[in-house]
Amino acid sequence: MYSKIPSKRYEHTLAFLQKVLPSPAVILDLGIRNPFSEIMEQNGYTVINTEGEDLDVLPEIVKKHKVDAVTAFEIFEHLLAPFNVLKEIETTKLIATIPLNLWFAKAYRSKIDMWDRHYHEFEDWQFDWLLEKSGWQIQEKEKWTSPIDKIGFRPILRKFTPRYYAVYATK
Repeated sequence: MYSKIPSKRYEHTLAFLQKVLPSPAVILDLGIRNPFSEIMEQNGYTVINTEGEDLDVLPEIVKKHKVDAVTAFEIFEHLLAPFNVLKEIETTKLIATIPLNLWFAKAYRSKIDMWDRHYHEFEDWQFDWLLEKSGWQIQEKEKWTSPIDKIGFRPILRKFTPRYYAVYATK
């Protein structure tokens, strides 16, 4: 159990979620259970996670549960075809975050975990277009930085350059 929110990213994500979808609410959270699933539950949400299914191959998995909203926190950048998942979602509320494409950092790719790599590095307008083309209307959006405690050119840029992008959209 997390007694406090462990990161600035989680803190901002929770604040955005609470602003656009106050608890209590039932959420289908795309991705396997993770520390943020627990944080959402501690804040009054009922959370159902997907179980590691490949959403590119089985996008219809998002229809399995009747929920108030679907959340996707740093999920769509891992998919080859996020459009297909977005089209399949039947609930009318979507809250999503993505890491933004940074001109000074290459796309992330783990060499040991095939699930831990980004196929897409979105700019905000690209993600907006993806949502709109798949039938969603953006109601609210927000960006925040992700500073790190290291010395160097990139860590300095991270203090000023937004890294995360949150969107609340409806159908």
